[in-house]
Amino acid sequence: MVQRSRFSFFREAQIWYSRDPEQYPLSDQFENVIVLTDEFYREIVAHPIPADLEAVKVLASAPAVLDLFMWLSYRCFVAKGKETIPLFGPRGLAGQIGSIEYARPRRFREKLDQWLESIRVLWPECPAKISGDGRA
Repeated sequence: MVQRSRFSFFREAQIWYSRDPEQYPLSDQFENVIVLTDEFYREIVAHPIPADLEAVKVLASAPAVLDLFMWLSYRCFVAKGKETIPLFGPRGLAGQIGSIEYARPRRFREKLDQWLESIRVLWPECPAKISGDGRA
């Protein structure tokens, strides 16, 4: 059986941007607006992921670190105990956080280590660590 469905996250979006970093909004009417669908809003309210909003604000300009931070926040929230997650393979971390640009395992581990250092500045008790053999 094959079943397909479409899940829309937002009903409408008005995004203003300029490639010129010196360009600032002319007025409040040029603010970005994203309107979520009712279905998506109900889903995120029904299944909240506890995350530090201040940490999210700090990491907003570092999407890969923010992605890992949110992933770790969720995994730690739902974990029943210590977990081991492989870094590579069909269920590996690289695929779960959508990091396909680091095709070489050593390069991904280096980036992951840097990202974890950044996260620990904001979340010192973060339990995540790379295993001694570098596989998980």
